[in-house]
Order: sequence, then C-alpha cells, then structure tokens
Amino acid sequence: MRKFWLALILFCTLAFAQQVVVVLDWYPNTNHTGLYVALEKGFFAEEGLSVSIVEPAKMSAEQMVASGNAHFGVSFQEFVTYARAEGLPVVSIAAVIQHNTSGFTWLKASGISSPKDWEGKTYGAWGTEIEEAMLRTIARKYGVDWSKIKMQTVGQLDFVTGLRQRVFDFQWVFYGWEVIAAKLAGLDVEFLALKDIDEVFDYYTPVLITSEKLIQQSPELVRKFLRAVSRGYAYAKNNPEESARILLKYAPELDEKLVIESQKYLSTKYWEDSPKWGWQDEKVWRRFYEWMRENNLVPEIQIEKAFTNEFLP
Repeated sequence: MRKFWLALILFCTLAFAQQVVVVLDWYPNTNHTGLYVALEKGFFAEEGLSVSIVEPAKMSAEQMVASGNAHFGVSFQEFVTYARAEGLPVVSIAAVIQHNTSGFTWLKASGISSPKDWEGKTYGAWGTEIEEAMLRTIARKYGVDWSKIKMQTVGQLDFVTGLRQRVFDFQWVFYGWEVIAAKLAGLDVEFLALKDIDEVFDYYTPVLITSEKLIQQSPELVRKFLRAVSRGYAYAKNNPEESARILLKYAPELDEKLVIESQKYLSTKYWEDSPKWGWQDEKVWRRFYEWMRENNLVPEIQIEKAFTNEFLP
C-alpha cells in the first residue's frame, strides 16, 4: 500500500509539474553535471519542475533563451556580453565555476615554455575575433611579434588529434576537458591558465542564463530552478565520482575515464573563494567588458544588467 501511495504522489507531482526546457551550450560534459544530478536526484521534481535538457540545434543557447524556445541555458560571460550588444535580452543568473579554467596548452616537446616562445609556432584557431584579440593582447604583454605567429583554423578538430598530428603547436582549451583528455591519452603537455596571464581574463565561464522576460513574468520559477540546480552542483562537489556516473547515464557516448577525472577536477572549482555557489562579482563582469570595449569587440552597453545574483538561494 505504501508503494502505491508513493507512486501516486510521484504521478501527481509529474502530472502537475511546470514544464521547463534547459538548453546546453554544446554536447553534455562535466560543466553540466549539476543539471543532470538535479534531474536524476529529483531536485527539480521537488520544486514542481519537469525539466528537459536539450542540445542547441539551429539556434545558439542565447538565441533560444532570448526567443523563449528555452527557459534557461548554459552560456559564457563573453557570449552574454555579445548577445546583449546585439539586443538579445539574456541575463546570467549564476556562475557554474568561480574562475576561468581555460588556457593555452602545448606539448612539452614543442619547444614552448611560455608565450615568449610563440613566434614561429602554429596556433590552432577556432576562428573568432575575441580569440585573436586575446592573442594580440598576450603577444604585446610578452613582447612577441604577432606577425610571426601562424594561425591555422581547425574548426571542430579534436584537440588530442591536432596535437598528435602536429596540425598546430598550441591551442586555447579548457583544462577540465581537453587537457585531461590529452593526459589520459598519454601526451606530455604544458598548460598556462588565462587567469595566470592577466587578471582581466579571469572571467565567468560557463554561466547559466535566462531571459529578462522570464525574470519579469516568472521570478519564482527562476528561484525554483536555481534552488534545484545549486543542490545539484553541491551534490557534485561532494560526490564527484557518483555524479560523473549520473552524467554518463544521460550521455553514455562520453568517455568514462575522461568524465570521472574531469568531474574530480571541476568539483573543486564550484565554490573556491565565493560566498556561495553561483555568485558573480560585478568587478569581474566590468573588467572583462572594458577589455572587450577597448578591443572594439562590443559597443557600449549597461554591463550591470547582464547578470544578477538576486535569485541565488
């Protein structure tokens, strides 16, 4: 009889739950673990939410959220800034991790020990203007002749493959995914974090976003969503291996060893020096926005409207 009533309660909860769509920035990975943990552990259901997690298709996460095709999404500080500059009313509501874990990686055997050695080397480019602006800024800082860095656009070429085949000598990647993948593949690599090159590059990446419209019309929905998600990331922080296996349940195509090792690394990055999970500091947003403005990447906007801590539990 007890099982019957539990099943009935679960059925009624799901039947009357509010339908919510969350769009990722890319395919599922350990940046998203807290979302899947919240789904698997019933944290969303406890808030009365029936959540679908989808991957972006024809539209970006920012476009889907701004247009109302998704309630929430995964983005990055620079993408949110770009979106707002283009008139898309998206707002960052939480920082997934507190510090930028991306940087430049190269093989130790490449002859590179710092950006001073980039002259004459080939960079594996994603082909974005912000990427080139970063490289130019770093080249000036280290006294490197920009014209002597070779740019090779590689698109979606796998990082490990690119290094092995010497398609490029160095690339901008995330430590928690590509660098760990390279080490698991047996490559002897060096990593230089962007935040260690210049404080301006220690921005929030990734972040969770919603639209100004949803904030205005359904603020309680935003609060419910973040209550569940913060529990998901708290659980992932304290239970990295179990949480990695939850991610693998929903994305079995991922490499198991990579997911587990990546999660062990990222689980230490959620809080660090922040007062709570998800917290965003205005000086971080303003510092990187001003750098983007100085490099003619965006026009003048009200950057304080690009993020909020209001809905964090």
